[in-house]
Amino acid sequence: MIKRSFVLLLSVFLILFCIQSCNCKRSSRHAAKQNKTPFTSEQYSDCSIDSDFVKNELLRDTSLRPYAEDILTFYQRRNYEAAWLNEDTLTLSAHDLLNTLTVYESEFGDSTIDEGLDPADIGAMMMSGMTRGYTKLDLKLTATFFKFAHKQYGGTDADLKGLEWYIPRNKKDYQRLIDTLVTSPGIYSEYEPVNSYYKALKKVLVQYRQIERKGGWPLLKLSKRTLRAGDSTDDVMHLKKALIAMGDYNATDTEALYNDRLTAAVLRYQGRTGLRETGVVDSLTVAEINTPIETRIRQIMLNMERLRWLPDSLPENYILVNIPEYRLHVYEAGIDTLSMDVVVGKAASATSIFTGRLSVVAIDPYWNVPQSIIKHEMLPILKRNPGYLAKNHMEVLSRGVEVNPWSINWNKYTKGVPFDIRQKPGPDCALGLLAFFFPNSFDIYLHDTPAKSFFNESTRAFSHGCIRLSEPKKLADYIFRNDTTMTPDHIAELMTKHVERKFPVRPSIRVYIVYFTAWVDPMGRVNFRHDIYGHDGRLAREIFGAKPVL
Repeated sequence: MIKRSFVLLLSVFLILFCIQSCNCKRSSRHAAKQNKTPFTSEQYSDCSIDSDFVKNELLRDTSLRPYAEDILTFYQRRNYEAAWLNEDTLTLSAHDLLNTLTVYESEFGDSTIDEGLDPADIGAMMMSGMTRGYTKLDLKLTATFFKFAHKQYGGTDADLKGLEWYIPRNKKDYQRLIDTLVTSPGIYSEYEPVNSYYKALKKVLVQYRQIERKGGWPLLKLSKRTLRAGDSTDDVMHLKKALIAMGDYNATDTEALYNDRLTAAVLRYQGRTGLRETGVVDSLTVAEINTPIETRIRQIMLNMERLRWLPDSLPENYILVNIPEYRLHVYEAGIDTLSMDVVVGKAASATSIFTGRLSVVAIDPYWNVPQSIIKHEMLPILKRNPGYLAKNHMEVLSRGVEVNPWSINWNKYTKGVPFDIRQKPGPDCALGLLAFFFPNSFDIYLHDTPAKSFFNESTRAFSHGCIRLSEPKKLADYIFRNDTTMTPDHIAELMTKHVERKFPVRPSIRVYIVYFTAWVDPMGRVNFRHDIYGHDGRLAREIFGAKPVL
């Protein structure tokens, strides 16, 4: 049972948060010979590892003895190229591994494989001298990976020496990889995942590659500010040609009239690119239409890389939040049952990418203010006016006992305060009237909000990192749909009391926080969104030698 669960956890993490590419034949535990066709001679990482330190550490640390041969062979095969570090920081795959370990610990209560890998220890290693600190951290992560893999297989398996299937030694040739996937699929197919999400994007890649070879779609230049139903100009014909090339407009009429069929095509295009579905072609719609075919192909390729480790199927019931889409989806029996708009973290406090289990719903919750917000936002205000707290229905606690904020000398604190600050339940609480908790190291959760106006924006990255829901009551009703004591009316009544109450969710529900900027929806439409956190750009830099400009 643990082995099967491990495979699912590892697969889901290394894919949904993926950001890591590998080429392994997933139908067998024995790795096939790596296909070199799409790879360059450029190293995956620019960081080198101190070989003497690795050898000495393997001799010194007895806990590594069962994995010493695997680890040493792994680094020798890489010519002591770092596996988890690049450009003086952790790679995206390293974050994936750390997230996976967190989930594994929460699922099985086993923290033995990730000892010494909490954020403080990682920071200390990286600060302990460039070469030695990085070597120590890279070695620790590699050893952890082998421990993790041995948990699955049991004992030593020679195939584990091929860790480059997970951590490539060389970057990929972007253009050659496209050609391999599109024109020579047989060469690469045995290394590809079989999940439907990847297959759907690959099908779109083939279509878009054909469009590219025909010259792409024509640029749209309007002679006036907007185009709308009833207009009859040459601009309408240019719009039709662009949407025909993209597959949104299937009619063959040649009249320069903005008719109902064209309105439907524009609505379809706006919907799949995250624009307001108005049916009116404005400057934002023109900008999206004029996105070059090459850019769309890059988006498809990068998200195919993200999907490389996605398992054949996800759990039947789960919640998924796609950050660039600003949308939450509830899947029941694999069907998108409920969806709603969300607000995610702004760039400076970007919502993390991870998974967890929704286990508690709080009605009329307190908001425990994070120390980071107290330090950077509240403290300067409190130094001028401690009355700010009462005005915003907040209280100060010292070891659980309320303290008068006017009795505190706020001016003496510069790096945070030795107090807890929380906002009382009520309609003005930052968490609104409902909060949905799933334990995670990022202290991120789903919640209501009194700031409803943000949901009117098409770009919704405004929060401090948590995810605000546009229709939290609908989610609560869904979660407790089978609980006769938590009817929609009873939940609504409790929401008027302004007294915090917490209710367990049984069974807990898996929540995935993901980052897809290109995907195919259940209706077969390819969707594109903006790379709001720059993850596409970083992924491209990490895995591609012939770097596509983003």
